[in-house]
Amino acid sequence: MSDVLGFLKVIVQRGINLAIRDAITSDPYVVIHIGQQAVYDKDTFTLDDQMGMAEIDLKPYIAALKMAKGLHNLPNSCALKRIQPNQNNCLANESSIIWENGKITQDMRIKLKNVECGELLIQLDWNETPNCKGLESE
Repeated sequence: MSDVLGFLKVIVQRGINLAIRDAITSDPYVVIHIGQQAVYDKDTFTLDDQMGMAEIDLKPYIAALKMAKGLHNLPNSCALKRIQPNQNNCLANESSIIWENGKITQDMRIKLKNVECGELLIQLDWNETPNCKGLESE
C-alpha cells in the first residue's frame, strides 16, 4: 500500500490588483510551499521580483476532510465551516468550506503581505486515488 494520504490541489483562480513590478505591468506566477505561498513577477534579464506572500491555514480544511464519511446525506452547497479573517491569517473576507457533489472544497480570497497591493483567489481541493491511504489512516 502506498504511503501517500492523497493529493491537495491548490487552484489559483486569479490575481486581483497585483503590484506592478515591470515598466507598466507584471507577469506573475505563484510558488507554493507547505503553509505559505508567494507571488513573483517573471523577468527575463534580471532576478524575478517578489510580488507578495501569504500564509494559508490548512487545519480547518483538513478537519473537514476527516469528517467526510458522515456527510453523504448533506445537501449540495452546504457550508461545513466558515473561517473569518483575523490577524493570524491572510484572508481578505470570510472563507467557507463547502460540501458539493461528494467533494469538500474551500475558496479563499487572500491578501498578499509585504507588498503595497494584491490579492489571490484560490481553491483547495482534496483528491484521493485508489492506491492512497486517505486521511482516515493518519
